[in-house]
Amino acid sequence: MAQPLTHSKRKVLLYPGEDGYFVVEVPSLPGCVSQGKSREEALANIEEAVSLYIEVLQDRGEPIPDDRIEVVLV
Repeated sequence: MAQPLTHSKRKVLLYPGEDGYFVVEVPSLPGCVSQGKSREEALANIEEAVSLYIEVLQDRGEPIPDDRIEVVLV
């Protein structure tokens, strides 16, 4: 089994949810979303989610999407 790309960094969106938790999404990995009570917890949770997401893609023999997200403020 291939090893997950645990050191691969991804751009994420981090924002406060309506329930008081922080929500974090990974635009380059559709459906990869997590949350946490604090900013730090949310970021730790999404790191784990990204690792698991990539591991599943590898197990299925599917390509791992590039993180080609451009950040622009308008």
